[in-house]
Amino acid sequence: MGLLDGRVALVMGVANRWSIAWGIARAFHREGARCALTYLGEREEENVRKLAGELRDPVVLRCDVTRDQDLDALREELRRQVGQVDVVVHSIAYARTEDLRGRFLDTSRDGYLVAQNVSAYSLVACARAVAPLMPQGGSILTLTYLASERVFPNYNVMAVCKAALEACVRYLAYELGERGIRVNAISAGPIRTASARAVAGLSDFIEAYKERAPLRRTVDQEEVGDAAVFLASSLSRGVTGQILFVDAGYHIMGV
Repeated sequence: MGLLDGRVALVMGVANRWSIAWGIARAFHREGARCALTYLGEREEENVRKLAGELRDPVVLRCDVTRDQDLDALREELRRQVGQVDVVVHSIAYARTEDLRGRFLDTSRDGYLVAQNVSAYSLVACARAVAPLMPQGGSILTLTYLASERVFPNYNVMAVCKAALEACVRYLAYELGERGIRVNAISAGPIRTASARAVAGLSDFIEAYKERAPLRRTVDQEEVGDAAVFLASSLSRGVTGQILFVDAGYHIMGV
């Protein structure tokens, strides 16, 4: 028996095979969960449907998290196809390329608002939309990064978004706790995803990371997926409002 047998997990943010969200979906599948995946638009749909073919009885739905009408439609389609949801994974973030290079000081007002809307506020919007499908409680989890509390040059506006995201985790954990819904985040080490490659200097940072992290390496999708299984399962039933570091110990270092 798997740790997630009989549970339904909504995984938002799968873009391709290298996505952290896909690593989580595979781990959920391994532990017995039925997964519903979302895609943003036509460009992403083919990739997501192809990946979903590797899962048991998957559900694939379109959703743009910046549109409340899409989130409302997502809730109703989930209600129709799966009835209720036990786990929600929010692995969604976006900032314009020009705002991930150069100086944070030069971030445009519009670029800042776009990044915050997609990367932080969307967790609130998703939780509000899907919580009605979690009458027996459940687990909501998102993905953050250490740049929320330390300066990583070139991470810029995304670092500020992650700080806001972590604050959202705490407030949602408080407000949804009385309904038995737990809200947590995983802070993963750097992984070579398509979105991470937009950050200038990523390759050099990963090499330096391996030298400084206590385990002398970085992490992979599978390790993040296993941590997500823990947060999604009853093993973490007393855990909420937390940031779980899966980063080979890098966050404990002073340099």
